[in-house]
Amino acid sequence: MSHDQDSNAPRQPAARPDEEAGAKRERIKGIFSTQAIQKVGTGTTTRRTIQKMYWFVEEDAGHVLEIQPLNKNYVPSGPKRRISLEELLEKFSPEPEFYVSTVYPRLRELNMVIQKGERHREKGEIFSAELEFGQALAVDEENIRANFGLGLTYLDRGEANKADDIFQRLVRLDASFDKEHKHLFNEFGMNLRKNRMLDQALDYYQRAENLAVRDDHLMFNIARAFFDKKDYARTMEYLQKALVLNPNHAESRRFAAYLEEKGLAKGPSLPQVEAAADAPDKGEEEQPS
Repeated sequence: MSHDQDSNAPRQPAARPDEEAGAKRERIKGIFSTQAIQKVGTGTTTRRTIQKMYWFVEEDAGHVLEIQPLNKNYVPSGPKRRISLEELLEKFSPEPEFYVSTVYPRLRELNMVIQKGERHREKGEIFSAELEFGQALAVDEENIRANFGLGLTYLDRGEANKADDIFQRLVRLDASFDKEHKHLFNEFGMNLRKNRMLDQALDYYQRAENLAVRDDHLMFNIARAFFDKKDYARTMEYLQKALVLNPNHAESRRFAAYLEEKGLAKGPSLPQVEAAADAPDKGEEEQPS
């Protein structure tokens, strides 16, 4: 990837405390480094080396700071952790030139590759999509969008074994259930179910539920997966969870009324709703609003 400096790259704001109480400052976003002294060898051959490590640091609107290490390709990858501003100022050194000259261009190029993969997949160009997503993962194997894209590509092609490998990777990455990935997260779960990978779909959705994702669409989608497994009691359980979160969720109401009408499951009384015989077909998984 290119190391050329991008004149349009954002400048990294300096990390300094407010000069006076109530003063406003730019939110921190950029690359910082830490150094550690390591001993190499033993006895008379022992020598000390300085190891430098780079971190991507970002501050949100609530002034919460998160750091993420850079991988060998100099892109942020791996687990994030929160730190205080005091810790950042005490232990980390800003690297604005490195951010502008190296990290930002690589992030931009990585995003362009992923976008190309997504466009190929939208057009049904499956093999080209796989190539682009594979290239992105060679740079950052934990990139959420690239993993979702490759997993969906495999599902589009009906390659359940390869899709399952991606599922196993995504279910271990807490970041895949973040709000910013909600659309991709739901699409992947829906496609797992449609490919009859019901156990994987349920594991996947319930992993999100365990991470405190409280969303009526998620509860409804779990209900759909349980319905396909013919576990009607759990279907009703999750429809009720969806209605607790959103009493106006019309699809959950119709679906629950259908189950009651057919005697498939019993649940708390529901307000009068339309109960069509084909309710499960109409009650398809939903993307979040």
